[in-house]
Amino acid sequence: MKNRKHPTANDLYLGAQRRNRRGEEGFTLVELLVVLVILSLISGLVAPRVLGYLTDARARSSALQMTALTAALDLFYLDTGRYPSDAEGLGALVNGNGIARWSGPYIQQAAIPSDPWGNAYAYRAEPGGRYRIISFGPDGVEGGGDDADSQTP
Repeated sequence: MKNRKHPTANDLYLGAQRRNRRGEEGFTLVELLVVLVILSLISGLVAPRVLGYLTDARARSSALQMTALTAALDLFYLDTGRYPSDAEGLGALVNGNGIARWSGPYIQQAAIPSDPWGNAYAYRAEPGGRYRIISFGPDGVEGGGDDADSQTP
């Protein structure tokens, strides 16, 4: 019979350590690429929805702001008997210099708020005591297709 040497605890430990080092060195390039592809697919599906919600939220916010401005214009009308002229614009809601019977300011802010895209609201006085409040939308250009307006009936 051959004389076999029995493995010691140290031999077993070193063998296990060698096996672990060979089997678990890190992620392979293929594994990293698979993860990147999965993340790209998820972001490609989620990002358009999030951006769509953001656009809808801005449009709703604009409609709410125009409703608040309409209410302020109605208060202005009750006090002065008229709506602001084109020259006075929405600024007449916060500054009534030279306007008879003005009792404002009619909004809480010190200045007229911008629309959710950072553009100023446009005010147009129309014949017959009518007016329009217009947000030019994300492009900030009149007639860009994303314009929203609030007008007197």
